Parts: sequence; structure tokens; C-alpha cells
Amino acid sequence: MRARLTLLTAGLLLATAACAGNGPATEQPADAKPSGTITVLTNRTDLVDTAFKEYAKRFTELHPGVEVKFEGITNYEDEVRIRMNTPEYGDVLLIPNSVTPSQLPSFFEPLGSTQELGKKYRFINEQAYDGKVYGIATFGNAQGFVYNKRVFEAAGVTDWPTTPDEFIADLKLVREKTGAIPYYTNYAAGWPLTMWESFRGSLSADRDYVSGLAHTDAPWAAGTDHHTIDSLLHRIAAEGLIEKDPTTSDWEESKKLIGSGKVASMALGSWAIVQMQEAAASPDDIGFMPFPQQNAGKFHATIAGDWKIAINKHSENKVTARAWLDFFVDRSGYAADSGSIPPVADAPLPEQLKPLEDKDVQFVEQNPAPANETGLTNDIDEKSEIGLNQPEYRQRIVDAGRGASEESLEAIFTDLNAKWKTARAALAGN
Repeated sequence: MRARLTLLTAGLLLATAACAGNGPATEQPADAKPSGTITVLTNRTDLVDTAFKEYAKRFTELHPGVEVKFEGITNYEDEVRIRMNTPEYGDVLLIPNSVTPSQLPSFFEPLGSTQELGKKYRFINEQAYDGKVYGIATFGNAQGFVYNKRVFEAAGVTDWPTTPDEFIADLKLVREKTGAIPYYTNYAAGWPLTMWESFRGSLSADRDYVSGLAHTDAPWAAGTDHHTIDSLLHRIAAEGLIEKDPTTSDWEESKKLIGSGKVASMALGSWAIVQMQEAAASPDDIGFMPFPQQNAGKFHATIAGDWKIAINKHSENKVTARAWLDFFVDRSGYAADSGSIPPVADAPLPEQLKPLEDKDVQFVEQNPAPANETGLTNDIDEKSEIGLNQPEYRQRIVDAGRGASEESLEAIFTDLNAKWKTARAALAGN
């Protein structure tokens, strides 16, 4: 099970916001107390009969007589998107990736203002529109490299690399001294390569990096985050530090490989730490490090919210739905159980992320774009047909590095900059 990816799927939007938005939303008295039954939709099919059942037990102890039913959905994005063309999509659910900000009011109940909820929660602007919040993160992720500490130590590497050159040198030591695959691309699965995009903003420690892409003609110019990120990925492939045939790699198998020490590292969100620990001979073998570059003498790691939990605008039991949402986010312990960043801003980090805290890694959360530029970076990306969050973009870079194509990295950067400049001129014009 993997966490939510930020997909730019503007071409795959819901059929129409008006379809599910027809008819008045059900209202309940302001002083109503939780009662009755609610249905909660979730992508975590693996937890429906285990952890979620325990959460529900604790919730019903607080609210006797209430019943919480879970519906686990394997192909969550596609199935829920279709169901949202009717009012029947549960009482509480995770907001599908394809819902645009302007569609949020048509499908979901407002939870409060960004100003008020922002005092308590992280990631509050990620599912908000016109100053109102429609979804709260179930947890947050830091972006970095999951790695097998035992393998790195066997190679003589005990400190985190502070530059891309040091990281390459460390991976070479892993190959020479342990025989492990230094870095596993998970090329065949595709989506793991999109994790590299989440490093943007951390190298420069720039909280406006993503929105700032709408104001540059050359995101891949030397010295930019994208140039450094993609240069490192290309070099890892070019130096032969990846799996022998990445086109046959396997995500589920990769967990076992890094857990057993046959693979040394992978770029993933912090959500993956627990899954890798579960596959390891010892959970202590699995570590997590930030991108190998420092800014002002400190490491930085981008953070972002995972799936956002929300209330169906057409729910007939919004009071109980809201009580469940608040309990799940504030008190269930789901974020800690997932080894992830709690959505409550002052909550402690889980044990898995203590090393980042101990080494004073600075978290970088992207600011929302100005109101008149909401979605502009995504629109430029879509028009350019680059696909910053799609696997083909970085599969191309891996292929160039491993010699599966005749493209040079410089030619790729020139092409990407040209496409971005043309799309930006058509949409931004400034």
C-alpha cells in the first residue's frame, strides 16, 4: 500500500461538479450530538479489519450508540470519482486527486476557515478554496531516501552525505564493499520515480518554489532545484548504481530487497518507512535521510499532507461525520501508527522521524500560490506535456543515464526548458 501521490490530472476531472452538487445539502441542528451510523470510505483496505476497527471501538466508547462502517476501496481514485456523480459517496471520505479547488464546495462540507484551522493544523491550504477548508490531512510526509543502515555501515558510511558528489561516492562504496544494489529506481512501477519531484523546494529551502515555477522560463537552468535533482538521478543511472534491468523491477519485491539488505536505498516519502521496517530482518536496519544537499549549513526536507479526510456535502449525518473526522485526525493515533508527520502542528514526531529532528532537519512546506495564480504551475505543466508528477518524465532521464536512449542530459534539459517557456508564454504571459 502506498500513500497518496500528488497527481496533476486536470484532464481527468469529475464529469461535472454540478451533477453531484444538485439539490440542497442536508442540515442538522447546531446542538445535535453524534448518533446513528456513518460510512467511511478509505483506500486502506489493509487496515479496515485491524487498526480502523480499533479506532472505531474507541470512538464509540466516547459516543455510545454510534456505529462506524468502513468501506475499503482498492482502486480508490477511479471508483470514488465515479461515485461522486451521485450523492452516494459515504459520509466521510478521502478527497480524490482529480477534484480541483473550485469543485470542493460542490462535493464537500466546509470545515472552517483557513485562518482559524491553520492555527492548529499543518497542510491546511492543500484542500481549501476561497478561504475555506474542505479537507484535513490524515498525516503528512517528509521527502527523502529510505535506506538500509546496516548496508551503509558495512560500506563504511555512517554520516549522511551533504552533497550529491558525496552521495554518489557513498553509493559506490556500497556497491564495492557489500554487493548490494546501491539505488533501486522502481522504474517498472513508475510512480516511485515521481517521488523525485517532491524534492523541489527543499534544496533551495524555498517555500514558494512551486508557485515560482510559473514565473521562470528555465526551471532546469544550472543551479535550480530541478537541475540538481535530475542531474543526481541521471548520474546514479549513468554510474551503474541501479538495478540491472529497471524495466523488470517490482515495487512489492523492493520492500523485501531493501529489508534484507540486497538494496541499499530508494527515494520515497516518510510514509514508506514503516512498510520497509515491516519487511526488514530488524526494523532498526531501516533509516531515512534527506536529499544530499545543505542550505546555510542545514539539511532541508519538503513536507506535504497525504490524503485529506472530508465530509460528503450530502451526508445525512454530518454531526457524527464531523465528530469522527475530528477524532480520527486529533486522537486516533493514525499518523503515529503510520510513522508520519501528525496533522496537528504541535504534536510530537513519531519515532521513525526522530533522526531528522535530532539533526535539526528543517521542514519546508510550500506556500499556496497567490489567489489569482491558483493552479497556474499545474496548468503550465499540463500544457507543456512534461508531466512533472508523471513517471515518463524521469524514466526518460533514467533511460538517458543507463544508455537505453541516445539523449544527453543537456539535450533533455534544453527540451524541457523550451517546452516550459512556450507553455508559460501561452498561459502566464509574464
